Amino acid sequence: MVFKKFMASMGAGSASVETELHHPQTTPGGVVEGLIRVRGGKVDQNIEGLFVEFQAVVEVETQDGEQRRNEEFGRLQVDGAFALREGSTHDVPFSLPVPWETPLTTFRGVHLRGTTIGVRTELAIDRAIDKGDLDPIQVHAFPAQALILDAFGNLGFHFKGADLEKGHIRGTDQRLPFYQEIEFTPPQAYARGINEVELSFVSGEHSTEVVLEIDKKGGVLSGGGNDAYRQFTVDHASAEQTDWSAYLNGWFQELGQRRGWF
Repeated sequence: MVFKKFMASMGAGSASVETELHHPQTTPGGVVEGLIRVRGGKVDQNIEGLFVEFQAVVEVETQDGEQRRNEEFGRLQVDGAFALREGSTHDVPFSLPVPWETPLTTFRGVHLRGTTIGVRTELAIDRAIDKGDLDPIQVHAFPAQALILDAFGNLGFHFKGADLEKGHIRGTDQRLPFYQEIEFTPPQAYARGINEVELSFVSGEHSTEVVLEIDKKGGVLSGGGNDAYRQFTVDHASAEQTDWSAYLNGWFQELGQRRGWF
């Protein structure tokens, strides 16, 4: 028995954890529900806690250049301490709230390349953390976000890619330690002056801050001050009352006329 406990403390014959997601599709502000099954190993063990959280791969600027790191967020404890008998199972259902600022992974059936989000389970045992496998989820836009994304499509912009950046967008109420940039290439009408447009959402329960930044031909924001950066707020309750395609087109036209793109 002493040998079994020693081996379990080293990970051999210890408890294992599996997670089953009922529906791996969600939206910011939604929930992810599932079932965690903890299986006993070859010896009785005392479990100290059970946790679930989201994980994303985020780009981080360092002295050695850009690196990609795992970033956890939305952590939730779903069970406390319990005794797990040898060979037994312990099932725990859970409902994990999706933070409003969670990055999107999919829109209108298209995967936003560069963004991966998953749910990971952690088992606290013997004063250590046993991390389970990462279960990928698809995060879709909620209606107010979809209106903005559709507006870009209506104007002829094409999705180019997306990435997650460590840091904070100035002038916003951002809470997560990273943000998403969704990149679009312009249609021919805007191609003379615009290389790409970067879109970020900073969402809350009642409204979404939309941040747009234009990568100009000739360099990001080269010349002309701050007019290639725009931030505005979309109220979720009244979002459908605005023609967002016309709103964006008006800004692009105004900016282009000032800079001689047309």
